[in-house]
Amino acid sequence: MEMLNLPTCDLNVRRNGIKKEIFDSIRKRFVVLTPEEWVRQHFIQFLLNELHVPASLIGVETSLKYNGLSKRSDIVVYDRIGKPAMAIECKASTVKIDQKVFDQLARYNMVLNVSYLVVTNGMVHYCCQINKLDGSYSFLQEIPPFEML
Repeated sequence: MEMLNLPTCDLNVRRNGIKKEIFDSIRKRFVVLTPEEWVRQHFIQFLLNELHVPASLIGVETSLKYNGLSKRSDIVVYDRIGKPAMAIECKASTVKIDQKVFDQLARYNMVLNVSYLVVTNGMVHYCCQINKLDGSYSFLQEIPPFEML
């Protein structure tokens, strides 16, 4: 897999038959290594090691219902009282971050109601803060550390 625009980290990758798998430290199990999973696992390590998010407050592939459809949010960071604070959508490094990706995350946020939305393909990362009073948003230069959520 390719190098990403995220800090280097030690990830546990193994071969299981013809498939490669990567260990997800949040779900505590090996999952199939896809290009999107490569980005997700790197971003999880970024959350843990750089933004100091406690592992117990990270949800991976969190189920949610939107318009009667079952969906999954890639990563959700919860605050200290267990309320969703940040939703993160991960794409493979070859996927262009465009309006469709933001729209997908915005739909998920109708259910999650977080204050921060992050979109990443491992190469570029965008973070916006939602003003819940008027529904406006502003893009941030950096993804805030856990203590700022």
